Amino acid sequence: MTVRSAALLLYRRDEGSGIAVWIGHMGGPFWARKDARAWSIPKGEFLDSEEPLAAAVREFTEEIGTPPPAADYAHLGDFRQPSRKIITVYAAEADFEPDRIESNTFPLEWPKGSGRIQDYPEIDRAEWFPEEVARTKLVAGQVPILDALLERLKAV
Repeated sequence: MTVRSAALLLYRRDEGSGIAVWIGHMGGPFWARKDARAWSIPKGEFLDSEEPLAAAVREFTEEIGTPPPAADYAHLGDFRQPSRKIITVYAAEADFEPDRIESNTFPLEWPKGSGRIQDYPEIDRAEWFPEEVARTKLVAGQVPILDALLERLKAV
């Protein structure tokens, strides 16, 4: 069975730097000291019976701690990841500046083998980055999503 996730990619047009995108740094001890290839578009898994856009809105809210802005979300595409997961992405232009980031958490035994279970945020921070910078921060499998966004914006 293919694992599916849904995501919202917010973008804005910044004077001088072109397009900026809103992405989150993955939480937990594995990612704590990493920056390059340690960021992700807010996303999460959904069931076949669930509407992908509704799932993307729900997952964004859970990972960022506040609902996404009201916007005209357009289906950007379905993107297969190296893990074989497929991410269904919706994009919208929006200016978004939440007061704080308060992500949901996941339990993890850390250090591994210690028997000690701790809760970690799925996203420990999120920021706007110029598209060129976001390319170096996003996990490699999500970089084609930026390509698709730029292609869509050229066509509009």
